[in-house]
Amino acid sequence: MPETTQNHSPLYQTYARAPVAFERGEGVWLEATDGRRFMDFSGGIAVNLLGHAHPHLVEALTTQAGKLWHTSNLFEIPGQRRLAERLTAATFADRAFFTNSGAEALEAAIKTARRYHYVNGEPERYRILTFEGAFHGRTLATIAAGGQAKYLEGFGPKTPGFDQLPFGDHDALREAAAGPEVAAILIEPIQGEGGIRSVPLQCLTGLRELCDELGILLIYDEVQTGVGRTGKLYAYQHSGAAPDIMASAKGIGGGFPMGVCLATEEAAKGMTPGTHGTTYGGNPLAMAVGNAVLDIVLEDGFLDHVNEVSLQFKQSLASLVDRYPDVLEAVRGQGLLIGLKAKVPNGELVAALRDNGLLSAPAGDNVVRLLPPLVVTAEEVREGMNRIEAAVEGLSLAGRRKSA
Repeated sequence: MPETTQNHSPLYQTYARAPVAFERGEGVWLEATDGRRFMDFSGGIAVNLLGHAHPHLVEALTTQAGKLWHTSNLFEIPGQRRLAERLTAATFADRAFFTNSGAEALEAAIKTARRYHYVNGEPERYRILTFEGAFHGRTLATIAAGGQAKYLEGFGPKTPGFDQLPFGDHDALREAAAGPEVAAILIEPIQGEGGIRSVPLQCLTGLRELCDELGILLIYDEVQTGVGRTGKLYAYQHSGAAPDIMASAKGIGGGFPMGVCLATEEAAKGMTPGTHGTTYGGNPLAMAVGNAVLDIVLEDGFLDHVNEVSLQFKQSLASLVDRYPDVLEAVRGQGLLIGLKAKVPNGELVAALRDNGLLSAPAGDNVVRLLPPLVVTAEEVREGMNRIEAAVEGLSLAGRRKSA
């Protein structure tokens, strides 16, 4: 067994971790083991929807932990039924399948779509159309769905059945969708990892119409955009173009690992006993927390707050872009899913923000994601802007010195 030292960890070396560790958090704040305090505008990558140690979530988890943790899906789990009823009542869906993660929710969505065509007597319809720049997870199927070479390299042949199309190329989409083997179109309403790239609302409407015309299913990946993050419960609700199947995770557990695949009754008709399963998915702990998250997010006025604070934040960021065009290029996103398109390398901006006590997350297309908790206050946004401006100003001054 290799010796473990401070410089040699037995962990897989799959993460380029920042040199900081945290031991406690409250709301938007995180405290490191060395006593430093940070504003958390990365949110565990859009996970900590209600911030850290939200008292309602803490109470729900600890109360459930004192009663029952796990029984498996061999038995009824009342929390599942309650959460499924609430999610389906608030969305397009009729059915819900609970998972442990976003990737698992996407796997369930893919299987649901393929099984739908199988029971309809068209087993040849199994191909899923996706889009360049997408990210759908790290399993063998979901890296094939995303199609990005950097995630596929070294893991053997790409799992068959996924075709990537250029982002925004309507002609290529229509031609591909007419193929006799196509089962579904899978898309993120806003690409998260891909750089906070929004799909225009009219394009989502067009996708819905195309799927109806061709008899194929529309799947939304709302793992990052869901549960109030964009100012609606789910991002598709801005367009009114409902999917047949949708994957949700991240914020739905407020920090507790969970996800869900939602579907219409028709789309889910092939998912009969024995066709899919999970040992941990939908366990009593996860369901207690998921229901507690909805208690807050579905409160009257909660999403109004998200939209009001988002407007304040984005206007302040737009002003920053105007004043520091050598560092920043544009503000992207919707609600509190915000991207800063940088002119400097985005890793440098992430590091500068961290040095100024604010945590962010990188994304594709040289974008930095800002994902504060949905409970962030106007005052906390102002404090965050002070830190963001200090970081940007420092990079601007450093750039001027280099060019002088």
